[in-house]
Amino acid sequence: MILQGQPATLHVLDLGTFAVHAGRLIGIPGYLITTDRGERLLVDTGFHQGYADDPAGVAQAEGLAAFGVLQGFGAQNLITAQLALIGVRPAEIGHLLLTHSHIDHIGGLAHFPAAQVIIGAAERALPRPLYWGAYRPMDWPDMQWLPVHEDTDLGPHLTVLHVPGHAPGQLALRFDLPQTGRVILMSDAISRPSEPAEGFDSAHDPALAAMHAARLLAMPCNLRIWGHCPAQWPQLRKAPASYG
Repeated sequence: MILQGQPATLHVLDLGTFAVHAGRLIGIPGYLITTDRGERLLVDTGFHQGYADDPAGVAQAEGLAAFGVLQGFGAQNLITAQLALIGVRPAEIGHLLLTHSHIDHIGGLAHFPAAQVIIGAAERALPRPLYWGAYRPMDWPDMQWLPVHEDTDLGPHLTVLHVPGHAPGQLALRFDLPQTGRVILMSDAISRPSEPAEGFDSAHDPALAAMHAARLLAMPCNLRIWGHCPAQWPQLRKAPASYG
């Protein structure tokens, strides 16, 4: 275990909204879990600064424009700005869970050079982060990496779930909060409730994605937060509000 305290609060971070050409308007989430000992675990980091400065130009250059349009994204949706809403500086993040290395999860990684990064072992073994499509602009930064290859307890009542399929090292997270009870952050292992029935045709390994989706859905919980659910996103409590 790397954390000593139990989860006390969950902040959902609003890292923008994306209009998929297929017709979905999806939220881009990040999360901050704080333990009763004041430890902080950040989950994912959103898009990079370029998407706040020149969203259309950068999306075209990086190939994202073929998939959709980033909307409702400005400086206030950068990971550092969202943390500032709750009075947290990047240097205060001791641990960072990277659920996988796609463009909307890895963009703010460079802001946390001192954090220990939990990542799926198969993901970290890739020559470069997945980023987007065939575009691989990033090298793996020189950070303290903690690769995991199976379900792993990170602390009391806090477990990272190894659920490859959408990405080679896809992770999800299960934890208990004092009032809310059990929470599962699905990430892109299941982006929306309809995805298992629709299939996982855009996944790295559709069959593996379906198998782990079934495993996740069999886990009881009080709050299940999907990776990018258009219906759920507006209903979630966003920072500076929190779940306790």
